[in-house]
Amino acid sequence: MFNTTRTNGHASVSIDIAQVAGSNAHQVIQQTIKALDLAAQNFPKGIKYVVLQNVDYFLLASIDKVLHTLLEAFVLVFVVVFLFLQDFRSTLIPAISVPVAIIGTFFFLNMLGFTINLLTLFATILAIGIVVDDAIVVVEAVHAKLDAGYQSAKQASIDALEQISSAIISITLVMSAVFIPVSFIGGSSGIFFKQFGLTLSIAIALSAVNALTLSPALCALLLKADQPHQAPTSFFQRFYLAFNAAFERMTARYTGIIHFFNRKKWIPLGVLAALTCLLIYLSAVTPTGFVPNEDLGVVSCNISLPPDASLDRTDAVTKKVEQMARTIPEINNILAVSGKGPLSGPGSNYGMVVMRLVPWDQRKRDVQAIIDELNQKAAGITEADLKFFAPPTIQGFGATNGFSFQLQDKSAGDIASFYKVSKDFLSLLSEQPEIQFASTSFNPNFPLYLMSVNIAKVKAAGLNLTDITRTMQGYFGGIYASNFTQFGQLYRVMVQAAPQYRMTAQSLNGIFVRTPDGLMAPITEFVTLTQDYGPQTITRFNLFNSISVNGAPNASFSTGQAIAAIQRAAVSALPKGYGFEFSGLVREEISAGSQNVLIFSLCLIFVYLLLAAQYESYLLPLAILLTIPTGIAGAFIFSLIFQVSNNIYFQITLVMLIGLLAKNAILIVEFALQRRKEGLSISQAALEGARQRLRPILMTSFAFIFGLLPLMFATGAGANGNKAIGTGAVGGMLLGTGLGVFITPVLFVLFQTLQEKFRRQKALPVS
Repeated sequence: MFNTTRTNGHASVSIDIAQVAGSNAHQVIQQTIKALDLAAQNFPKGIKYVVLQNVDYFLLASIDKVLHTLLEAFVLVFVVVFLFLQDFRSTLIPAISVPVAIIGTFFFLNMLGFTINLLTLFATILAIGIVVDDAIVVVEAVHAKLDAGYQSAKQASIDALEQISSAIISITLVMSAVFIPVSFIGGSSGIFFKQFGLTLSIAIALSAVNALTLSPALCALLLKADQPHQAPTSFFQRFYLAFNAAFERMTARYTGIIHFFNRKKWIPLGVLAALTCLLIYLSAVTPTGFVPNEDLGVVSCNISLPPDASLDRTDAVTKKVEQMARTIPEINNILAVSGKGPLSGPGSNYGMVVMRLVPWDQRKRDVQAIIDELNQKAAGITEADLKFFAPPTIQGFGATNGFSFQLQDKSAGDIASFYKVSKDFLSLLSEQPEIQFASTSFNPNFPLYLMSVNIAKVKAAGLNLTDITRTMQGYFGGIYASNFTQFGQLYRVMVQAAPQYRMTAQSLNGIFVRTPDGLMAPITEFVTLTQDYGPQTITRFNLFNSISVNGAPNASFSTGQAIAAIQRAAVSALPKGYGFEFSGLVREEISAGSQNVLIFSLCLIFVYLLLAAQYESYLLPLAILLTIPTGIAGAFIFSLIFQVSNNIYFQITLVMLIGLLAKNAILIVEFALQRRKEGLSISQAALEGARQRLRPILMTSFAFIFGLLPLMFATGAGANGNKAIGTGAVGGMLLGTGLGVFITPVLFVLFQTLQEKFRRQKALPVS
């Protein structure tokens, strides 16, 4: 018996099913369950199947959560827009733009071969707050014309569209320019950026088409010229009147502050410089990670006993872990296997227990709290080393959601020395506050027998060495001899001595080998067994002898901090000739981190070149780009406050913020340029552009922020990914919008003055 398996205390068989590359996980799982249900109809009485691990559980629960968030985001966006526009007809126009853009986005995603997954749904939630922006800008511009005395909504829509169409096109091109370049990034991180970026780019492009066609037509049909002023009678009318009066007072104070900043430019420029320095500092100290560790509803336990432990001893410990797991109410199903560990691999001294938790909506604690309780209860089990951990968020990159690396012996030394170095290194790692555990299954102390063959006697008996080894293999190791068919199934025939005849070294006395003359000679005439010790297996990584190490960071630390702790420990603990290489998910994290500078540089370069072509200026785009650090700093500040790591979701949010913050600045700069062309001074043009665009900027920004609050405060399945996106986006838009509306007009005055001065000098005749 190589191992024993139990499910919920009953004898069972464990079957793992993995999808092939390029297949759809949901379809594979559904077809598998269907096949199992069909087969279960013919199971013998008392036999049934239980699903322990199923990625569909987490996927469907996460999608369900995201769909609820999608609805909540739409309602919040609708409320914010209604608060500012104060008219159901006006609010209906941006509301219509959302389903139009979202349905169109899914149409194009289907054409591109994308699936509905967490990434595309995350992008859809963000798209709700973004696609209403263009429609809001159109509606607000038409309202401004009607407030100015237009009696025809149709003419107001036409004139407003002529005024804002260039701004809408600029915004759309900038938002697309942010995401399209990163869609070509390779590796695992490139997959995230590609699906996320293309989904948003398609939605943004469709919203621009909608804003230039459908929204103006709806404005002409639905909006009406302002009615003569009447005394407010209802509560809502009084509320709207008070809101508008307060907003007018705030706008007056805002223009006064802009006028003051235009005279004291060092104040906003100093704030911008301080936030840029803060951004550089926070980006260096914020904990990093690849993807957030999610609660997948599964806890695994690796059981490791001393090398000489039998399968019976291992099974006894496994039963203790099973009994302990049954005392925790959140655990639903338990799979126990003796003879194999998820971290250790096969061996009589290894075991594992896989615990399936009840659904997320039926428990109040997350998986980490349950792991902490298991660790506390397991303190009394001293005969084995127990490691409790959650599976990785992304399957296929290791067994744990922590880290893995390969310790390497580059000196070609002996195994004993290598093992001592590894024990000293792991001992030092266990003392680091960032490390929950770091362990290896490698052990050179497994009891072995060294088989010495007397070649001279073998030759004298007319035998070959292969005759001896084949006999030993047949009796002790087993030989695949033939096949036979029974009950419509094909079975293998394995030749091997019964267990009682191969339990001890003395069993060798009962083994014989046939000589060429037909006599049976005892194999002890040719073979001598000597007690020895050594490792079960020896692995190599990059051609060097290696020891595989798995571990996990403590709950309050990220994998990025664990990586830094490992690197620090390696400098002080590893002697010359020894090194290590990260593997699994951590290797992807390091690879993705090295691409961050390239990704953000590409985004900024594309946006700059696009704006330079739009404004025919190399200086004026800087008035837009230099406001971006305020929002990026806000994202990092919120990540610090709400303890969100700098992971791939957070980085996608930062890329999105480049486009969103540039959009706000474009609205101010575009209208300031129009006023400048009408003959206003640069300072007055900046002041007028900021005043006119304040309301739509605040309206679109708050609509986006409120739409992301459900993500920021998400719970349940996929909550950590939701929080990473929501926290970064909300923090970035709050600080970026709050400070950007003050800094952008000052930057416009500064760079427009330099631009006009440069052009005047260029226009002077050469004497």
